[in-house]
Amino acid sequence: MRLLLNLISEKDCVYDLSYFNKIQGLIYNLLENSIYRKIHDKPGYKFFCFSNIFPIGNLKENDSRNLLISSPDGAFIKLLKNRIEEKDSIGIGEMQFHIDKIKILNPVLRKNSRLISATPIVIRIPERNYEKYKIPEEYRKRRYIFWRPCYSFEAFVKQLEENLIKKYNEFHKTEIEMERIFEVFKFIKGPIANHVLIDGREQLFIGSLWEFHFSYLTKEQKKILNFALDCGFGERNSFGFGFVNIL
Repeated sequence: MRLLLNLISEKDCVYDLSYFNKIQGLIYNLLENSIYRKIHDKPGYKFFCFSNIFPIGNLKENDSRNLLISSPDGAFIKLLKNRIEEKDSIGIGEMQFHIDKIKILNPVLRKNSRLISATPIVIRIPERNYEKYKIPEEYRKRRYIFWRPCYSFEAFVKQLEENLIKKYNEFHKTEIEMERIFEVFKFIKGPIANHVLIDGREQLFIGSLWEFHFSYLTKEQKKILNFALDCGFGERNSFGFGFVNIL
């Protein structure tokens, strides 16, 4: 389930490229005094994602912008909708917006679908898989490395599939397994470096942009991918990474 916010800029402003933790902070503030109030402290997956503020570009007063927030938890999205409807405006860093419209969306996957990442997909390769994916010695680091296009595409896709299955099973309390989720994938751009402020410390995340093509989605694939569209692809979804749209 997704929440679409149509926003109107209240002033001239430079577009804030460091929006990740600011939109996350806005969401956490909206969840105060609710059953989700402790989600910030929850270890592991938070099960929500969000887009960038689009279209991207510096703002003039009365410019129109949009923001999407997604989650496989329908109650989470409905609560955010109710909380936002109580407000006339919201602030994201220095950007201030009047809330024009807000509505819930439910994207529908067709059997032959194309998906595109709107924000970078972050994938880490754990140290235990360096040999498996033939990571060159000079790139190896302790614990993990971020996937970059100089590594094999197999490493990206396999780690992405493992991540989606793990999140799906944790959320639904299941133990499903799948050999393959993705059919045809197209690398668009990367590596994309993003610096995110977490608990007062700047951290670096490396991501990439992709297209995914499907000629015939099985029932099982659709189930996983519908979940992924709501939850986000890859890691650090609660910072807005891995937000994917249907083309």
